[in-house]
Amino acid sequence: MMDWGMQNRLASIIKPKSRRCVMLAVDHGYFQGPTSGLERPGETVAPLLEHADALMVTRGVLRNTIDANVNIPIVLRVSGGTSILKEDLSDEELTVSMEDAIRLNVSAMALSIFVGSSHEKQTLSNLAKLCDRGQKYGIPTLAVTAVGKEMVRDARYLGLACRIAAELGAQIVKTYYCEGFEKIVNGCPVPVVIAGGKKIAERDALKLAHDAVSAGAAGVDMGRNIFQSQWPVPMIRGVRAIVHEGKTDAEAWDMVQSLIG
Repeated sequence: MMDWGMQNRLASIIKPKSRRCVMLAVDHGYFQGPTSGLERPGETVAPLLEHADALMVTRGVLRNTIDANVNIPIVLRVSGGTSILKEDLSDEELTVSMEDAIRLNVSAMALSIFVGSSHEKQTLSNLAKLCDRGQKYGIPTLAVTAVGKEMVRDARYLGLACRIAAELGAQIVKTYYCEGFEKIVNGCPVPVVIAGGKKIAERDALKLAHDAVSAGAAGVDMGRNIFQSQWPVPMIRGVRAIVHEGKTDAEAWDMVQSLIG
């Protein structure tokens, strides 16, 4: 059984009433550098925070650009060591100490695993170590099932990666939506949130969110489909209506358009 601190931190991210969450991902710079839309992350994030349940971010951006008076759960990116200049992005290590995560008062820690990559064992070992450390202090771990260029985003592969992450101790798993997503959820004993992925049309991003939660996802962790949108605040409000209020993607799109108008 989880201790009180672990349960409390998880409840701050995945809301008990709906058992879902809307996470805002702005950790892209840890390997992409100044991502479009995040050149000045503090200014980008400020109007969005009141509509997000949690913020996924690196410690550098958190310390230097996010107002400490804002009451939002932090999911801290704690893995890295590669950049977009390197062909193999799977060569990651743990990059943040547990002491610093505690200093930052985080609600969860996030790292990527690369199942099927040349550094599979290394990233899975990173996950196991992080889960051990997090368990000691009551801080949950979110495992991101990263996908290399040679890996297929299908239910068989993603289901394998999600289950392994849960087996190693992750309390939340982040993965991609795909055909047969129900199989992934059914085979994973911890909540699964979906990644927003690359920027797509706003209407399509809302459909992605709706299809995912309809298939059992515990929510979304969207970044580029919100902060790279022409209408970031209406988009995150539309996504929130789908995740927490059970709106269809069509209803959410109508809402977005009315907010724009």
